[in-house]
Amino acid sequence: MPLPLLALAIAAFGIGTTEFVIMGLLPNVARDLSVSIPAAGMLVSAYALGVTIGAPIVAIAVANMPRKKALMSLIGVFIVGNLLCALAPGYAVLMAARIVTAFCHGAFFGIGSVVAAGLVAPNRRAQAIALMFTGLTLANVLGVPLGTALGQAAGWRATFWAVTGIGIAAAAALAVCLPAKIEMQKASLVREFGVLKNPQVLMVLGISVLASASLFSTFTYITPILEDVTGFTPHAVTLVLLLFGLGLTVGSTLGGKLADWRLMPSLVAFLLAIVAILTIFAGTMHAEIPAMITIFAWGVLAFAIVPPLQILIVDRASDAPNLASTLNQVPSTSAMRRAPGSAAWRSVRVRR
Repeated sequence: MPLPLLALAIAAFGIGTTEFVIMGLLPNVARDLSVSIPAAGMLVSAYALGVTIGAPIVAIAVANMPRKKALMSLIGVFIVGNLLCALAPGYAVLMAARIVTAFCHGAFFGIGSVVAAGLVAPNRRAQAIALMFTGLTLANVLGVPLGTALGQAAGWRATFWAVTGIGIAAAAALAVCLPAKIEMQKASLVREFGVLKNPQVLMVLGISVLASASLFSTFTYITPILEDVTGFTPHAVTLVLLLFGLGLTVGSTLGGKLADWRLMPSLVAFLLAIVAILTIFAGTMHAEIPAMITIFAWGVLAFAIVPPLQILIVDRASDAPNLASTLNQVPSTSAMRRAPGSAAWRSVRVRR
């Protein structure tokens, strides 16, 4: 992996870990801060809201910054936010720190996608974006479980200290590995918002939203399906959800490679395959092994569409890609964000 992309992946790993690692630690947080578990759960909702609201605002705010400086600034916000989480004396400060941390999330991946695509040859741009997002998907498979285990053993604050350390490592990697000057076009509010009038940009954003909606319409009910229809135990459901997360990691790599080979045919094939796999799941959900195979394949396809969609938005909004790229990644990565959260929440329910 090229060093600049590795630096972006390390940052992505840290950002992906911090969002949902707290879900496995909600009882610990609630007990330590003397709040209810539902109140502690609002720390997760607040982060998601911060991502949605903060993404376009921050993307516009840093649009004219040199790319390296913008990414360094965003990871700086990430470090400060997680440091405040680790030091938070009470619930209100922790809530504010979570929102601050969330604000860097969307803009980092939006601008990071543009940077990653510009660091490699034209025929490897989707793979470059996929490599950055590999850090995000590995956070699902490794970061959240390990962070949860650390928090349970040493206290929830230890997890945020560890994530802060990852952020510092990411900042160092970005400082050393990213080129000092990265090609960029002068941005303006008019140009950034103007690309949203482009029918092709709107088409890509619409595909991202619809693909995300199709996933959530089933994934919202995945736990009762796996328990009540398939017959998995609560412990086994957690493992199946992590299998879905592993599929996301595989899908990112696959999507990047195929998008660089044949962009539009690959995207269309992935979307049709998602329709097919969800149809197949209606039958395989009644048996454990077929259900596991189907869910893994579903995870692969769910994230295989992310690199082609991101490279499409970078191309179609090439005159001012910051805002469009940032807006596109919010629904595109929501599948990944849902998986670790579901697995972590299952672990909380099991322990209780």
